[in-house]
Amino acid sequence: MTRSTVMERLAILADAAKYDASCASSGTTRRNSRDGRGLGSTEGMGICHAYAPDGRCISLLKLLLTNHCIFDCHYCINRKSSNVQRARFTPQEVVDITLSFYRRNYIEGLFLSSGIVKSSNQTMEQLIEVARILREEHDFRGYIHLKTIPEADPELIAQAGLWADRVSINVELPTESGLARLAPDKNGPRIESAMGSVSTAIEDAKDAQKRFRKAPRFAPAGQSTQMIVGADAASDAQIVGKASTLYDKFALRRVYYSAFSPIPEASAVLPLKRPPLMREHRLYQSDWLMRFYGFAPGEVQQATDADGMLPLDIDPKLAWALKFRERFPVDLNRAPREDLLRVPGLGAKAVSALLAARRHRTIRLEDLARLTVSVKKLRPFVVAADWRPTLLTDRADLRARLAPPATQMELFA
Repeated sequence: MTRSTVMERLAILADAAKYDASCASSGTTRRNSRDGRGLGSTEGMGICHAYAPDGRCISLLKLLLTNHCIFDCHYCINRKSSNVQRARFTPQEVVDITLSFYRRNYIEGLFLSSGIVKSSNQTMEQLIEVARILREEHDFRGYIHLKTIPEADPELIAQAGLWADRVSINVELPTESGLARLAPDKNGPRIESAMGSVSTAIEDAKDAQKRFRKAPRFAPAGQSTQMIVGADAASDAQIVGKASTLYDKFALRRVYYSAFSPIPEASAVLPLKRPPLMREHRLYQSDWLMRFYGFAPGEVQQATDADGMLPLDIDPKLAWALKFRERFPVDLNRAPREDLLRVPGLGAKAVSALLAARRHRTIRLEDLARLTVSVKKLRPFVVAADWRPTLLTDRADLRARLAPPATQMELFA
């Protein structure tokens, strides 16, 4: 069997990495100039877009070291029993590709993960070696995100944080029962133990830097994780609760949600179709409510229905407001920041602008119109100098009035 070229392996391993949402990428129409016409390409080769700790959007080379794996997680296309084309890079080949792409100004950093070959420790050593060569031998100062393996020795995971800007360990599924059923080779307590070790190391490094000017940095961009949505029977309320626990226990920078996507030759225990992508979107919105809007996890869970699911037709903040109408309307000229943040349709920036503006003048409805896309959603929930909703807040059909109108889908789209 002939050895595949670097480009052939790059196509396989970059495509295999697309299922990890911890590094967000922008979607676009697939185009290329292989026919000799035009210039440029938007296809494959693992270049994705992510956000640096300072808010900049950066391009990363996103790929797997290998898609060979000794684990047999049912939801993973690279599982041991999956009949997919396999490929593998050596650490030096990943280094060469990264440097080549960087010198061509294609990328500003690297996102590297891997299937598990032979053992967790052996694979983790190779991931670390890629980062070490880049940093130590080439003085690479771009962004590096390493996906670490919780089954590896804690000493190896600690080494990863010394070379990488960010490390991440995927919890994969929000419940122990789901993990045991769909990923029998993984262990929930061990995953959380590894996350705890990384969190402790990050805090220790921060303390050391306060006392010693040349103390080594450890994962300065923190750690993140990912949960698969819709592969098991976990409800949105359970997912929100799990995410909140992870944020509190391990001071995570982000919890990413990835809607389960059916894979070729799927296991019989998996759902036959993917969940609505809107469900993933609603979970991200609920995540924002907890991180930036002062909502407690229990309050977000109160926005779910009897089955613990967030509504798909309206956002979680509006769903919560409709359930707790006694908290409204909110006076735009007198209410504190925490109450304003709970008004559907008011974002954090708009609230800051309102608080600044009302120091100098009385807020009217027309002032609100300059800060939001639509005042329609806000009218039932606010009081302004020239506006009172009277009975609008308590209308029985309020949800129907505020929900987006139904659209006819195309049969052959």
